Amino acid sequence: MTKQNLQPAYDVNFASKQAMESVQKDEIDLRELFAVIWQGKWLIIVITAVFSICSVIFAINQPNIYKSEALLAPADTEQVSGGLSALTGQFGGLASMAGINLGGGGVDKTQMAIEVMKSRQFTSDFIQKHSILPDLMAAKTWDMVNNTISYDDELYNVSDSKWLRIVDAPYKAEPSMQEAYKEFSKIISINAEKDTGMVTIAIEHLSPAVAHQWVNWLVQDINKEMKDRDVAEATRSTAFLKSQIEQTNVADIRSILYKLIEEQAKTIMFAEVRDEYVFKTIDPALVPEEKSKPKRALICVLGTMLGSMLGVIFVLIRYFVRKEN
Repeated sequence: MTKQNLQPAYDVNFASKQAMESVQKDEIDLRELFAVIWQGKWLIIVITAVFSICSVIFAINQPNIYKSEALLAPADTEQVSGGLSALTGQFGGLASMAGINLGGGGVDKTQMAIEVMKSRQFTSDFIQKHSILPDLMAAKTWDMVNNTISYDDELYNVSDSKWLRIVDAPYKAEPSMQEAYKEFSKIISINAEKDTGMVTIAIEHLSPAVAHQWVNWLVQDINKEMKDRDVAEATRSTAFLKSQIEQTNVADIRSILYKLIEEQAKTIMFAEVRDEYVFKTIDPALVPEEKSKPKRALICVLGTMLGSMLGVIFVLIRYFVRKEN
């Protein structure tokens, strides 16, 4: 056999030998790692125990948070919008000039109501109207037996109703509405189902009674807010239309204007006799009996896992540092 014929066989054997040596090396490295971990098992156990104890202490010290939620459905507005929509094609131009929305476009009223609830202005008005700033910004614990809230003495003095916060400028002792809005945004959730149109409003708080009350107030206030907006718009439109009637003597135009005024009167009447103007309550909010968070068991498990992982990493890093030195 010639030398050229022996060369391929030699290359194959050499490659196989290298692959076997690589596998053996990997096995040795894995055995070495397991041996290092086993040797440092007590250090790993200590680190894991420390993290476990800390996670337990942390979980125990976290106050219970309760969630109250209400399920709402968009109110049927066909009674008020049907007549206006019928006039869209015929009187759309004149109505637009009067600032009247006759339907057939624009933002959905339910979606608009949701965005209004999320707005800074509505939230600020809600906090000030119901005087909930202390419960929002200074509540510390809730007494289940007496159903009372205790406040952080470093933030708020209950007896004097005085804020004691020590903050740097431009902040003041009493939280601003911007600060209150940020805090309120953390505890409120508003979700709308695309398929059904149902809307869920939920509030989280230390006190289940407070969470329940705030949800009810939110539903009442948003219905009133949207109703007041529509009534104000209809009133302004009616005033404009009346002024136009006084300025024209054309019978046909006056007839059109009177019909538009009639529809605005229907809008006002419909709003005045209906409390659930935008949202109908399907499932009202209840005072929750069980906490929604914190999940203390999960916190303990995650703390223990984190401790064990950090313990293993520390042992391996220490070993390789010593090995290089």
